[in-house]
Amino acid sequence: MTLKKFISDSKMFEYGRHYTDCQQNNQPFIKGRINPSTSNYYVQIDLMTCNYNLSLDGQNHIKELFENEVALLQSDPNQKLSFKGYNVDKELSWFDGVLPTRLSTFCEKLYELSEKYPD
Repeated sequence: MTLKKFISDSKMFEYGRHYTDCQQNNQPFIKGRINPSTSNYYVQIDLMTCNYNLSLDGQNHIKELFENEVALLQSDPNQKLSFKGYNVDKELSWFDGVLPTRLSTFCEKLYELSEKYPD
């Protein structure tokens, strides 16, 4: 069985099980959950499950990733502007405003960046 790179729209025990799996496999814990006020996703990446942190270069790439998502949201007149913010840190980062249609792509890229730029 292949370990998932991220988990979304799950029950608390499933998030807990995935967190434990991430710890055992030394991989980042990435979860997405719907923000009921905007219908977009709140995404969190937790590197406390790994034995590494994000490098400064990695943090900058992840900021750029989310800023591209914000630009996409702002350029689409059919999307209400529902960006709520983000915070990028070496160990724990969050993003509020990822479009449901972009969740999988965003989380996959987030995982790749966290693996590419360890500190």
